[in-house]
Amino acid sequence: MDYYFYNINKGRFAITNYKLDCKPNFISTVIRLKYTLIFLLLLFCGKIHAQEISTSQFVYTNQQEGYMSLVESGNPIPILYDTQDWKGVVRAIHNLEEDFIQVTSKRPSNNVTKKSILIGTIGHSTYIDQIIKSKKINAKDLQGKNEKFIVKLVINPMPGVDSALVIAGSDKRGTIYGIYELSKQIGVSPWYYWADVPVIKQNNLYFKPGTYTAGEPAVKYRGIFLNDEYPALTRWANRTFGGYNSKFYEKVFELILRLKGNFLWPAMWGNAFYDDDKSNGALADEMGIVMSTSHHEPLARAQQEWKRHGNGGAWDYSVNEQGLKEFWRGGVERAKDWETVFTIAMRGDGDEPMSEEQNVSLLEKIVKDQRQIIENVTKKKASETPQVWALYKEVQDYYEKGMRVPDDVTLLFCDDNWGNVRKLPDLNAKLRKGGYGMYYHFDYVGAPRNSKWINVSQISRVWEQMNLTYEHGVDRIWVVNVGDLKPMEYPISFFLDMAWNPKQFKPSNLLNHTESWCAQQFGEKYAKEAARLIDQYTKFNHRVTPELLDHRIYSLQNYNEFERVVAEYKQLLVDAYRLYSEIPIAYKDAFDQLVLFPINGMSNLYDLYYAKAKHDELVKNNNVEANYWADKVKASFERDSLLTEHYHKLSNGKWKHMMDQVRIGYRMWNDPPKSIMPAVTYVTPSSNASKVFVEENGYVSIEAKNYFKANNSGEVYWEEIPNLGKTESAITTFPVTAPLNNNVYVEYKVQISTPGEHKLNVLTSPTLNFNANKGLRYAISINGQPEIIHNINGHYKGELGRWQAQRIIENLTTHKFKSVGEYTIRIRPLEHGIVIQKLILDTGGLKRSYLGPPQSKMKL
Repeated sequence: MDYYFYNINKGRFAITNYKLDCKPNFISTVIRLKYTLIFLLLLFCGKIHAQEISTSQFVYTNQQEGYMSLVESGNPIPILYDTQDWKGVVRAIHNLEEDFIQVTSKRPSNNVTKKSILIGTIGHSTYIDQIIKSKKINAKDLQGKNEKFIVKLVINPMPGVDSALVIAGSDKRGTIYGIYELSKQIGVSPWYYWADVPVIKQNNLYFKPGTYTAGEPAVKYRGIFLNDEYPALTRWANRTFGGYNSKFYEKVFELILRLKGNFLWPAMWGNAFYDDDKSNGALADEMGIVMSTSHHEPLARAQQEWKRHGNGGAWDYSVNEQGLKEFWRGGVERAKDWETVFTIAMRGDGDEPMSEEQNVSLLEKIVKDQRQIIENVTKKKASETPQVWALYKEVQDYYEKGMRVPDDVTLLFCDDNWGNVRKLPDLNAKLRKGGYGMYYHFDYVGAPRNSKWINVSQISRVWEQMNLTYEHGVDRIWVVNVGDLKPMEYPISFFLDMAWNPKQFKPSNLLNHTESWCAQQFGEKYAKEAARLIDQYTKFNHRVTPELLDHRIYSLQNYNEFERVVAEYKQLLVDAYRLYSEIPIAYKDAFDQLVLFPINGMSNLYDLYYAKAKHDELVKNNNVEANYWADKVKASFERDSLLTEHYHKLSNGKWKHMMDQVRIGYRMWNDPPKSIMPAVTYVTPSSNASKVFVEENGYVSIEAKNYFKANNSGEVYWEEIPNLGKTESAITTFPVTAPLNNNVYVEYKVQISTPGEHKLNVLTSPTLNFNANKGLRYAISINGQPEIIHNINGHYKGELGRWQAQRIIENLTTHKFKSVGEYTIRIRPLEHGIVIQKLILDTGGLKRSYLGPPQSKMKL
C-alpha cells in the first residue's frame, strides 16, 4: 500500500511517496492516521525536515515499471567517479567493480553513457558537488554529517547521462559504506572472503527509484580486536600471507568496512602492527580504518615493540621514565597524521597488573606526561587528539579509588571477559567531552579457562548487555575481542550492526536479524532453519564453553541431565546434516564453516565427556561395561582431530590451521599446549563374573556376540559378522560346508531372580530352508537339561512370512528355571546357516518393541 510523509523543505510543502508491503485496509488506515498525527505534532514543533527511506532493499532481479537497469543481459552499466576523490573511496569503487565481475563476469566500464552509476564524496567529487549545486541532492542531507551515505536515482545528473544511481557520501567512510551497500544488494556478502559465501550470477538487476540511507551511526568508533591469536590465526596468516602484513590487514579492513565498522585493535601476541609491516598504518588510514592499540599498549606502541626496540630498561615508569617517554614519543610521531585513537596510561608488562608501588598518583603523572608528548608531537592541544583510557581489570580499581583523566579522554569500560558488563556511567553523571566506550569479549584467554575455539556468544545476551551499555550513554567506542576472527563471524556482524543502530533491536526481533543474516549467506529458502540452528547451538555453547566442558559438569544421576543434553546436541547435529544435504553445493563450504562444524565439533565433545562420565561410574564398580565407554572416549577424541582436519580441507585447504586451538584436556587456564584425551581404564573382569547377564525388569536381553563361551571343533568355528542384523551384530558357524559335531556350541550365562517357566526367544536372521525344505535346526538346553530341537524355518512353503518382512525369525522355546541363581544357556547348531542376532528371556516383564530391549547389565 502507499503511505505518505509530509515534508517541509525551505518553507515549501512536498509529498514523498513510500511503499509498505501490507495489504489489510485496517492496518493501512491505522498507519495513515499514525503518521498524520506525527506530522501535525512535528509541524507544530517546527521540526519537520526532508525524509528519506531507511536502507532497505533497492536492488531487484525482476523489472517493474520505473525501475532502472543496473545489469542488462549480463552487462553492468558504467561506474563513474572522480579520480581525485579519497583514495579509500577509489579503492572501494575498484572492489565494487570486482564485485560486478563476480556477479556478471564482466567489469563495468568507466565511460559516460545514458545510464550510469555515479559515486563520490561531497567536497571531494566534482560529480557530487555539481549534483548538489543543481539541487538534485539536498546539501543539508550530507554536509556536516558523520559517515552518512545517500543512494538515489537522479535524472540528468551531468551531461551525457540521462539517469544515474548516485551514491553520495558525507565523508570518506560515508561514501565507502554506500558503495558496499550496493555490493551487498547485488549479491556479494561482506563474508564472501572470510566465510567463502558464494556470489550468485545474475543476468539482470534493477534499481527501485527512491532515496535510501542508513543515516548516521549511533556509536562513533565501532570495531574489533584481533587477540589471543596464537596458534590458529597466526599460523593461518603466516601460511596465507607470510604474516600480519598489509596483505593480511587489507582483508581485515575490507571486512570491517563492508560491515560498516571503522575501528581496529590489531593482533598483538608476538606481533606489532606498525612494525611488522611499515605499510600497515598508511593502508589503514587510506582505506578508512581508525587504528588504536589494546588496553595495555600506550600511544600506538605495541608490547612487542618494547621488546624489540626498547632501551633495555624496565617497563616501570617509576624507574625508567625517560626511556618510556622516548618510546611513546616514537609511537605518536609515527601515527600523528593518521586517524588514530591513542591509548593512554599503562598496565604492567605483558598485560599484567602493575605493581603495588605504581599507585594512583603515579598513573596520573603518566597520563599527564603522555598528553604532553601528544601536544609536543602534534603541535595541537591534547584535547584535539582522540584518546582512550581502558578501565580493564585492576585499572577500574584505580578509577573507583578516585583517579580521573581529562574530560576529553574517552573512558573505556569493560566487561568481565565473559560478556558481562562490569561498570557503566551513572545515569545522572555529567556529560564528558570524550564520552564513554565499551570493551566487550567474544573470546578470552584467562582463568578459569581460555575461551577461544568456537562461537559461544548468544546474541540475545550480547544485545541485552550492549543495550544496557548504550542506554547508559556509552556511545563513543564499541570494540569487541573476537580472537581469531574466523569462528566469530555471526556475532561480529550482529555487534557491528547494533553499534550502528542499537535502537533497531528488541527482544522480539533478534531472531529476525539472524534469519536475515543467514539469507544473505545461504539464500532465503534455507535462512529460517539455518538461523534456528545458529540460535540453538549458541544457546547450548553459552551454557558451558568447550574448554570448560568436562565429564563432571552435568549430572549422570539426577534428572537424566547428562543424557538429555547429549541427546539435544545430537538432534541438533542431525538437523544440521539434514539442511547440509539440501543446501546447494555452492553454499556447502560456507554452511559448514558457519553452522555445521560448530555443531558437529561441540556435539562430539559432549559425546566424549558423556562417555568419560559413564566410564568412570562403571570403573568404580569394576564393571566390564566401562570398557565399551572407554572405546567411545577414544573414538570421540580421534573424531575431534578428524573434524579439525576436515575443516582445514574446506575451500581447497584455504583455512588450514584455523581450528588449531586446544579445547580438550585443560588442566589450568592455559594448559595444555595440545589436546589431551581424558584418561580411561580397562576393566579385566573375574572369570566367574565374565559376561553373566542379570535379570532386571522381568527380562534378560543379550546381544549374540556377547557369549560366555564359543566352542569350536575340528574345522568349524564361530565368528561375528559385524553390524549385521537389527541391533549390533550376529554370529554364525564357518566354514559353511564343513561337517558339524556335538562339540560345536555357544553358551550364554544369565542370573535369574524370578523362578518359573519362562520363554526364551532366539532371534535369527530370516534364512530360508534352502536345504530341500528340511530346515535349519539347533539344539538348546538349560544347565545340562535335556535338549530341545528347534527348526527355525522348516515350516517355510514359499510364501512371504511376517518374519521375512521384519527381517528376523523369532524362535520361542520354553524352559524351567527352578530357583534363583545362575544358569547356562547352550545352543548347538545342527546345520550351518543359522545366524543368531540376539537372545531375549522373558521372566514376566517383557514389553512389546520392534528391536527388543537393550542389552541387560552384566553381573558385577
